[in-house]
Formats: sequence, C-alpha cells, structure tokens
Amino acid sequence: MRRRCYPSDTTTAEWALIEPLLPVPACRTRWGGRPEKHHRRDIVDAIRYLVDSGCKWRALPQDFPPWRTVYDHFAKWAAAGIVGILRDQLRRRIRCGSGRAPHAVAIVIDSQSVKAAETVSKATRGYDAAKKIDGRKRHLVVDTRGLPLLVMVTPADVSDRDAGREVLFRLRLMHPELTVVWADSAYAGGLVDWARSFLRLTVKTVSRPKNTPGFVILPRRWVVERSIAWIMQARRNARDYERLPQHSEALITWAAITLMTRRLTRPGVAVAR
Repeated sequence: MRRRCYPSDTTTAEWALIEPLLPVPACRTRWGGRPEKHHRRDIVDAIRYLVDSGCKWRALPQDFPPWRTVYDHFAKWAAAGIVGILRDQLRRRIRCGSGRAPHAVAIVIDSQSVKAAETVSKATRGYDAAKKIDGRKRHLVVDTRGLPLLVMVTPADVSDRDAGREVLFRLRLMHPELTVVWADSAYAGGLVDWARSFLRLTVKTVSRPKNTPGFVILPRRWVVERSIAWIMQARRNARDYERLPQHSEALITWAAITLMTRRLTRPGVAVAR
C-alpha cells in the first residue's frame, strides 16, 4: 500500500469502519475471480482526495492507483448502491452512539443551486431564474442532527415542489418510519396535500419572519443549511463537473461519508456496532 500523506487519507480507525461495508472481492466468493491488483484503501483514498481537492480524474497523483481504475470503482460502487449503504450505516452508528434511535422519524429538506461546468450536458442542466445560476440543483435531506439520508441532483430549473415529490417518494420507499418533513416555503402548496394523501407524510414549512432584515437563523431549517455548508467544504462540490447526475450525487455523498467517519473516530465518541 502507498504511504498516507494527504489530509484526505483515511486513518486506520476510519478504514476499520469503511472496509467491512464494502462488497466482498470477487476472488473471495464461491464463483471466483481475478484478485484485485490495487488495495481498496488506496481506491477509497483516491476518491476522497478528488472530492476534497477538486482535481480532475486524470490529475490524480501518481502514488494513487491509475485514475481509470479509481473511476471504475467509483462508478461501480455508485451504481450498486454501495455509497448509499456506507452513508446509511455510518449515520446509524452516529445516532445509536449518541443515544438516538437508529432510524430518524423527522427530517429536513432543502435545495442548493450550483453552477455547472462545460462538461455538464444541456439535457441535465438548467437556469435557476431566482438564483441566476445556470447549472444544477441539489436536493438534500438530513435528519435533525444534520446527517444525510438522501441527495438528488436535477437541472437547476426544476422547482423545489416538483423535485420534492420525487425526493419524498424515494424516502417513503427507503424509510417507511418517517412521519414529519421540515422545509421552507418553496415546498408549500400542493406538495403538502400530496404528501399527506399519498405518502402519509406531514410537511411543515418554516418561513422567514416578515420585515426582518439581514441574516436570521430559522428553526429546523438551519440544520440542513449547515449540512450544505459542510458538504461545500469539499472543493469538488463547489461546482458541478459530472456528466451524470448520479455521479454528482455520489461525490456529494462521499463528502458526507468523510465527515461522518471523522466524527466517529474522534476521541471520546461512542460508536454503535
């Protein structure tokens, strides 16, 4: 294995959390397969380096495995849902370690429009007239502690209400225990009645107080806004460069995974098994 020298590299404790959650290599299954040439920890470190530094795939340093190998693992794990499993299992451990139930029943949703690079096709980008941004929109759902449950990327011209139906429908399938959704006024209107009638979800909107100038901390909503700020610390997420929206979703999730593994490996933090 390579020598760990970058701030984004996994520590021994972090790798102990991640490794058991990755799929078993083909060579260890009963069907057999060719042994993997590169250690998986090096693959994960390369993905984390790209997310943290914002470099191009082809610009990965030479002490990592070849960029094509790293990209293939990234795309394969994203398509197979492995990235989502990592996110969900780490979130469960944080919640249980802090004395919470493993599954959240109340969530907070918000969106963020970001500019798209020239690598993003016209079919998957749009113009957000309110924010004056030509690019994509990220719809993020977190629990009341700010831990992510779902991220969905759409063209920036998709309204929050329209995207909210797809997001809430996915959440209802994945998390039948959910009961309350906190959101801003952009999700008000028909979405509230639709969620109550078809998904048995209560959508509660939190609006900005009238005639209040300057920055105001809004109840409930500040949690998801803080999570967006955390994710934006990864430079790859400052702009959308991905040709496929699902790859954007995976990179955002990898940024959250890094934050959660670091939180779990801090001294004095309880970890549920």
